[in-house]
Amino acid sequence: MDLGSEEVISLDGVKDKNVMQLKKLNTVLFSVRYNDKYYAEALSSGEFTKLAYYSDVCVGMIACCLEKMEGGTVRVYIMTLGVLAPYRGLGIGTKLLNHVLDLCLKQNIPEIYLHVQTNNEDAITFYKKFGFEITDTIQNYYRNITPPDCYVLTKFVV
Repeated sequence: MDLGSEEVISLDGVKDKNVMQLKKLNTVLFSVRYNDKYYAEALSSGEFTKLAYYSDVCVGMIACCLEKMEGGTVRVYIMTLGVLAPYRGLGIGTKLLNHVLDLCLKQNIPEIYLHVQTNNEDAITFYKKFGFEITDTIQNYYRNITPPDCYVLTKFVV
């Protein structure tokens, strides 16, 4: 990655006025169809959901939700993180994930996790570079895609 490319990547919040960008990206990037609950959670998570722009073109996103655990602790669940194929390898996914990891540190959120299809080696490798570890395997997690199994990847932040 050349040093000048950092300035062409920008992040923006997801609001009612641009939530269609998130919906379009999800349709292109994922074989799972997301419901209204997903979009409500993405919108309500504030800074934890971002669109990524490369030279002012919307090319990626991260959508998280905050989960309250027993005892009042909060953890972050990454619902989706994706970058359009022609823009992968430019640091966009890294910028999105680092943004959320920084928020976790600033807000003393101890845990962040996600589900990844067991055959998605690119995603597993990507998250492991950031210190995520496979903490569980769930059989038949996905209904309409093969393989239906997923790993739970977890990172303990603080």
